[in-house]
Amino acid sequence: MTVRSILLAAALFAAASAAQAADPRYPDWPCPQAKVPEISIAAVWSGPPVDDVGTSWKDDAKISELVAKLAARRFPLEQAQKDVADFLTGTAEEKTRKGKLLFAGLFDTLNAQRTSVMNGLERVMRKQREAVDKVRGDTIALQEMQSSTTRDEAKVEELSNQLNWETRIFEDRRRVMKFVCEVPTAIDQRLFALAREIQQDME
Repeated sequence: MTVRSILLAAALFAAASAAQAADPRYPDWPCPQAKVPEISIAAVWSGPPVDDVGTSWKDDAKISELVAKLAARRFPLEQAQKDVADFLTGTAEEKTRKGKLLFAGLFDTLNAQRTSVMNGLERVMRKQREAVDKVRGDTIALQEMQSSTTRDEAKVEELSNQLNWETRIFEDRRRVMKFVCEVPTAIDQRLFALAREIQQDME
């Protein structure tokens, strides 16, 4: 990598880092989608109030097991909806009780997943900013070494290779972040779809 291309990479890194922080409330948020820290119950649930449920869904082994299964993103949504319908049987009172517990469990679990993913994205963004500073500093150092009258070719090559490696890591992280930025929205959609299924099957 030439000095010119390294400088260009550093400039691009800085521009990319600055462009991401669109909302001053969340300077480390790296995604083009607006950051919504938490899903509100009202946004996904129009069924009976679940204020009285709390975390009691965890005390029911069958519901806890079902929540874990349905919340897993690798588990097909269509099958998850079928499992909800199969589970919500019995009298109207039984359906309401089970439906509220199941929704509360899914809401807690998927919200926690979502928070974990968003926190991870912000951690990576902070690392990306550190990478920008490191690339910039190493680029300046490389320029100085290359223009030195006592130029050490071995050290120049070593630092150039290091800059190549730093660039590759930055780009790998950037690609992963682009993919992971879609995950919070996917979780929102899954929770909404399962909440709607629960409400329909409670009726």
